[in-house]
Amino acid sequence: MSETGTTARISPLQKAVWWAQDYVYAGIWQVRGFLSRVQPGSFRDGSRPPVLIIPGVYENWQFMMPLIQAIHDAGHPVHVVTVLQRNKLRVPEAAKLVAQHLEEAGLRNAILVAHSKGGLIGKYAMLSLDPEHRIDRMIAVCAPFSGSRYARYMLLPSLRIFSPRNPLTLQMSRELAINSRITSIYGPFDPHIPEGSVLPGATNIELPVAGHFRILGDSGTARIIVEQLSLPA
Repeated sequence: MSETGTTARISPLQKAVWWAQDYVYAGIWQVRGFLSRVQPGSFRDGSRPPVLIIPGVYENWQFMMPLIQAIHDAGHPVHVVTVLQRNKLRVPEAAKLVAQHLEEAGLRNAILVAHSKGGLIGKYAMLSLDPEHRIDRMIAVCAPFSGSRYARYMLLPSLRIFSPRNPLTLQMSRELAINSRITSIYGPFDPHIPEGSVLPGATNIELPVAGHFRILGDSGTARIIVEQLSLPA
């Protein structure tokens, strides 16, 4: 898949700047997440529909702290799947842990908020592991729903799974029935997903902040997610 018209018009210099800013942001939050002493249970109070956070590959739940804080401040109890650790498991295995948490916590009408690989995990759980319909919908940020052509060059199997030719990625991209229950959020340029995160049949929202990681810390992203969470089921 070729780059979108918007992406094609962005200069190489601007892309390089955004790429650098993205990795600086990721590095800072990886360190902050490692040093954080915040307990995951401290976000579980709230009177609005529950939210379950699913981070991306090599990300712990603290990496999504800016969004967690904004969602909790808006009145939602926020749950994290701590057993995912740094999210290196295969998508079906990680999705089973998500489904297990939903059941054990007794969550109903839950909304998934996912980043990157977390979007694939969330969609898999919605498609295959939710017989009791505990998941209402999902909001995904920079999810590689169609894969990333860069994945084929990765040495680690945990990254090669994002190839557009991966059987699981192909299978899920053909599953359109639940796309209407997904909101996909992304920026004008994602250095990890040149194919973009547009999902057919979903609510697709492009924000004016570039990057695969930096978008998580943008106040506009938090605002849009809180707005989406407030929509009627």
